[in-house]
Amino acid sequence: MNVKVKGYALGALAAAAYGMNPLFALPLYKDGMDPYSVLFFRYLFAIPILGIMLRARGRSFAVSRHDLLPLVVMGLLLSMSSLSLFLSYNYMEAGIASTLLFVYPIMVAVIMAIFFHERITALTASCILVALVGIALLYRGSDGATLDTTGVVWVMVSSLSYALYIVGVNRPRLKGIATLKLTFYALVFGISIFIVCTDFCRTLTLPSVWYMWGNLLALALFPTAISFLCTTQAIQYIGSTPTAILGALEPLTAVFFGVTVFGESLTPRLVFGIIMIIAAVSALVAGGSITGHLVRFKKMFPRLRRHPRA
Repeated sequence: MNVKVKGYALGALAAAAYGMNPLFALPLYKDGMDPYSVLFFRYLFAIPILGIMLRARGRSFAVSRHDLLPLVVMGLLLSMSSLSLFLSYNYMEAGIASTLLFVYPIMVAVIMAIFFHERITALTASCILVALVGIALLYRGSDGATLDTTGVVWVMVSSLSYALYIVGVNRPRLKGIATLKLTFYALVFGISIFIVCTDFCRTLTLPSVWYMWGNLLALALFPTAISFLCTTQAIQYIGSTPTAILGALEPLTAVFFGVTVFGESLTPRLVFGIIMIIAAVSALVAGGSITGHLVRFKKMFPRLRRHPRA
């Protein structure tokens, strides 16, 4: 297979895998589990998976004590993003929630402009405007009623938390840590939120049928390990920018499963709103200066030096 074709295929698979959150989470909700318990098990299962991936690369778990506080903050931001997104599923269709979440690159651009004095170009301003129009189109649901305000607030909190996480991991204090190790510790520290929210696991809910444990494992496997591995390989084949643009398949995947599996409605107005948001974000990634912030996977699996045999 051609290298570029393989790269685009892996990039698409990475984005699609990351967009599978609703596919595995919503059946667990229907089974009686709450978002706190679902995310507790997702993080619990993902931690050893990432740990095995780290050891498979021969990397150390050691971090400087000066990095511990920033890693704790990153873990709390990552878990807050996960929690607020999963809470939003209780108030709106998962496809719309995942599309609204996709505005996080816009938020990254705005944060970098306000706090780090990066210039907002005409392209950036235009993309923000188009994305806002797309959000306005999505705000009125498929039945003509406006979206639940609580759900919109939760998904915007998720998007903002993830944008802050992206900005944070690209600051000098953490930029030297390989992304896989950083994500491992973010999950280790982030799981504390779900431990607290479940009253130190006393109110933890469990699946009522054995096969639902597969959904919990799939949440840790597909949006985490498989997505990371495929993203890494895609960047090696086609580069950061095309891989970031292929991230548009994340909300499209959620919309696809929402419509085909969970019977969510999709009107022409909603389709147009989704297209506007994805087009605006993709144009920003393609022509802006934030791609390096959005895709920080080149250090995830640094090439190991081969030591000559004695």
